[in-house]
Amino acid sequence: MSQALIAALQNPGLYPHPVDGFRIIETHISWVILTGQYAYKIKKPVDFGFLNFTELSARKHFCEEELRLNQRMASDLYLEVLPITGTAQAPELGGSGEPIEYVLKMREFPQTQLLAEVQARGELTDAHIDALAKQIASFHLQTPQVPAGHPLNNAEAIVAPMAQNFEQIRPLLTEEADLRQLDALQEWTETSISRLTPLLQQRCHDGFIRECHGDLHLGNATLIDGKVVLFDCIEFNEPFRLIDIASDAAFLAMDLEDRGLKCQARRFINGWLEHTGDYAALELLKLYKAYRALVRAKVNLFRLYQEQDAVQRKVILRQYRSYANLAESYSAIPSRFLAITHGVSAVGKSHVALRLVEALGMVRLRSDVERKRLHGAQAADEQGQLGAGIYSEGASEATYRHLHQLASQALHAGFSVVVDATYLKHAQRQAAWQVAEATGVPFLILDCQAPDAVLAQWLQQRQAEGGDPSDATMEVIRAQQASREPLSESEQALSRRIETHDAGSLDNLLEAIRQHLPGV
Repeated sequence: MSQALIAALQNPGLYPHPVDGFRIIETHISWVILTGQYAYKIKKPVDFGFLNFTELSARKHFCEEELRLNQRMASDLYLEVLPITGTAQAPELGGSGEPIEYVLKMREFPQTQLLAEVQARGELTDAHIDALAKQIASFHLQTPQVPAGHPLNNAEAIVAPMAQNFEQIRPLLTEEADLRQLDALQEWTETSISRLTPLLQQRCHDGFIRECHGDLHLGNATLIDGKVVLFDCIEFNEPFRLIDIASDAAFLAMDLEDRGLKCQARRFINGWLEHTGDYAALELLKLYKAYRALVRAKVNLFRLYQEQDAVQRKVILRQYRSYANLAESYSAIPSRFLAITHGVSAVGKSHVALRLVEALGMVRLRSDVERKRLHGAQAADEQGQLGAGIYSEGASEATYRHLHQLASQALHAGFSVVVDATYLKHAQRQAAWQVAEATGVPFLILDCQAPDAVLAQWLQQRQAEGGDPSDATMEVIRAQQASREPLSESEQALSRRIETHDAGSLDNLLEAIRQHLPGV
């Protein structure tokens, strides 16, 4: 019936809107009928184990689930579920008779606007990455938690698919080098799981297992009216969707890295961390990314044994190895160091720190963000007052303590860290140095400088654009300049001066770091 129904539905008279023509997109689980203005998705009556659409009632249920779940992030894209009545040869959309099938109606968009296509044209921007980070973080903070006692809300459920990857991949490999690599990856994965099981269980207890998207990659994101929209989440399998929010975010980070977009992947993860505050996830990030890469590797191997053409088999095997190599890269032991910025507000510290994130894979901790996470926003009647409200001495001390706790946590998770704060007081810098000493990593002070005229210009630009977490005014900056405690002789030996208005100064810093710490 299915093929006959798809053919019969290519009749413009069936639709209550103009039809520009028909195009059919077929996957292993669905057909999508494109009409120009709207798209109509019908599920195939198939059973693949991880999904079962063989019964009409199941196809109706999962159409409704797909609508419900995707309306969380793409309410303008997913519109309604309609019954198809009549017969396969003479169907009617939304008729009153007995349904023979169900269809999900969606707003159609140009395939050229998929972020995967945008990226392939070299048009993926930092603004797109920032929008993804903000939107995904907001979604993760709002989507329902999986209740305590649910069979998927425990450490065993989190790691079960990781073990399954190795069980399913190993019988499909024949080359000795591939098998040795898989053995090493399995050993690293099992060792990591053993070490991280208490943290995994803690995340279950703390509500980080949530109803996520489950399939976050650039092929499931598009631009609609210039805005990034995420769609096509997993509706058919709860274990793929009821997961740790960090695993959900790790999928997109891995996808970006697989496309050669390391800088954008680092920018995305740092943005997601800043919005969620979920720095505890850092210790799990490499494990989750390796898991996601091996899922992609496995899917490619499944295709290998469905393909008869020798050339295509070589292409598929090369894709498998690319993902396996990416997974292996996450097991490398990194060189780590701790850097702090030093300078008045609006001097360009955040820009310097972000360059280190993108170029070196560091984690950026921002005092302006963490201060407000701890203390809330500054009261309106205290705006611009140095030492008042959330900028009081006590609040500032608490903020720096929190920053240093997060820095220690990130360093122990295997990441280099840059703390983006003014660090105008000697005691603040000493406290950061003690974190580096306790962790056994090098310490660097980034002494950020710029002429007053540049400061004033950047401050004006920042205030005009809005959206920056800093509350600093020119009066605050002058007060900071008057009260700052200069670097001591011992601190100067650990510092590097950066003229933030000179791009070459920052480039030289990055080169110097790479020479002294080649493993970063």
